[in-house]
Amino acid sequence: MIGHVLFLLGGLALILVGANILTDGAASVAKRFHISDLVIGLTIVAFGTSAPELVISLLSAIQGSAEMAIGNVVGSNIFNILMIIGCTALVFPIKVDKGIMSKEIPLVILSSLVFAFLSNDVWLDGGSRNVISRIDGFILLAFFLIFMRYTFSIARQGSQEEVADGEKIKEMSLGRSSLFILGGLAGLIFGGQCFVDGASGIARILGVSESVIGLTLVAGGTSLPELATSVTAALKKNPGIAIGNVIGSNLFNIFFVLGCSASVFPLSMGKINNIDIFVLVLSSVLFWLVGWFFQKRTITRFEGVLLMTAYVIYTMYLIMQQ
Repeated sequence: MIGHVLFLLGGLALILVGANILTDGAASVAKRFHISDLVIGLTIVAFGTSAPELVISLLSAIQGSAEMAIGNVVGSNIFNILMIIGCTALVFPIKVDKGIMSKEIPLVILSSLVFAFLSNDVWLDGGSRNVISRIDGFILLAFFLIFMRYTFSIARQGSQEEVADGEKIKEMSLGRSSLFILGGLAGLIFGGQCFVDGASGIARILGVSESVIGLTLVAGGTSLPELATSVTAALKKNPGIAIGNVIGSNLFNIFFVLGCSASVFPLSMGKINNIDIFVLVLSSVLFWLVGWFFQKRTITRFEGVLLMTAYVIYTMYLIMQQ
């Protein structure tokens, strides 16, 4: 047990350090090439911080632990919205650009709905069990390619959001910025893996099921890079990176991580049911709604608390189902 705790704490430390230097490196690259914070968040930061999900889900699929692979993605996306957006807004209210409200966040809702339809073979097709098949995996990867095409079109059109009101971005040479990004990603990935190994070991000692481990501890552990990166970006008053990171990570998780995993080996949903899927879709819709209510296009501290409370309630439900 002591070894697992040390792995958990050591992983957390690496994640926090990695998130800080990754944010500095990414922001510097964005400034140098006049790329918007949103595009950097949707690509470099989002893909880098989602690397733990990709590794864990692929390994789980190859080893036949389908519930772990799917639970990791579903749980991570729920955690990203309810906890990460909630914590980030609690630290610093998030101003959401109108374009994000009308284009990017609806894509997150779409990804959740696509997953809901593909994972309901019994309900929609009268199948014997719910499975994310190889064909489903290829469909998800096709959506990922469309998303990438859209993201790079934003960059080409020069949709630039200067952070004039935020903290001055630290200027670095391209070589140093690259080292910061690569070093940050290495810390995030290795730290995330250490955290997950420690948390999973503790959970198994306590007798928690694989599906709950995937939806909670593994999902939360692999999402810690996103949490650390978004909160750090918020503290440095770079909201574009903070919110772009969550949007990009959620789309990356469903379209690419789950797509790759299902393409390698068909994934049975197992004990992950429509309640979990409903929470995923609902959290995506809430993400859009909180940007409009109370203070238009700003996710306030109060709304952040509401999102975090929703996650605690969902986690308590999972534990009570054991």
